[in-house]
Amino acid sequence: MNLLDKKERIYLLDDSSFEFPTLDMMQNDLVAIGGDFHPQRLINAYENGIFPWFIDEYNYIYWYSPQKRMVLEPSKMKVSKSLKKIINSKKFVVKSNENFEAVIKNCSNIKRKHESETWISEEFIEAYTNLFHLGLAFSIETYQDDELVGGLYGVMIGDIFCGESMFAKVSDASKVALYHLCNQALENGIKLIDCQVYNDHLASLGAYEIKREKYFQLLQSYV
Repeated sequence: MNLLDKKERIYLLDDSSFEFPTLDMMQNDLVAIGGDFHPQRLINAYENGIFPWFIDEYNYIYWYSPQKRMVLEPSKMKVSKSLKKIINSKKFVVKSNENFEAVIKNCSNIKRKHESETWISEEFIEAYTNLFHLGLAFSIETYQDDELVGGLYGVMIGDIFCGESMFAKVSDASKVALYHLCNQALENGIKLIDCQVYNDHLASLGAYEIKREKYFQLLQSYV
C-alpha cells in the first residue's frame, strides 16, 4: 500500500495485499484507490470501516470511510402511523435471501436524485453476489402479487449490518424492508445498521450521523 496523493493522504492499494489504511492514516472521505473485489479484501474493508463506492474510467475502485457516518439503531427506527398501517395490512410479503441478485440489480437500475448514473456496476453485482454465496451478504425483499417490488442488501460484519443500497418500485416497499431488517436485527442481536452517508429519506426513518472516530469505536465493540 503506497501513498498516492501525499497532500490528500489517499492510498494506492497493493494488489498482492488486502491491507487498508488505519483510522490514524485517514484524512478525507476518500481513503484509498485500487485493489480488487476479492471477498477477503471486501471483508477487510468493512472490518476497517471502509466500503467501495464506485469504479472510475481506468477501472480503479474508490474506497471510502466518511468523516460523518450515517447509522441506524434497530430499536430506534421511526415508524409513522401510515407505515404501521401498511405493515399491519399485509400489503407486502417480506422474504429474506430469496432473490439476492435481483435485489442488487434493481438497486442498480433505480434512478436517484443528484446521480446521473448508478455506481452499482456489473463488477459490484458480481462481487456482492459472490459474498452472498459465501454467506456474507444478505437481502430483504418485499413482494406484491408475487412480484419483487422493493428491498435492500448489505454485508454482515460481526454485530453490524452494513447496508449497501435499497430500492422501491412502489411506495413504501423499501421502508417495509427496512422495518423487517430492524426486527430481524433485534431478534438476532445485531446492534447497528450502517447506512454509510447521509440522506433525507434515512434521516426521516431515524438514522443519524456520528463522527468517524465514534464509528470506529463501535466497530471495535461490535465486530
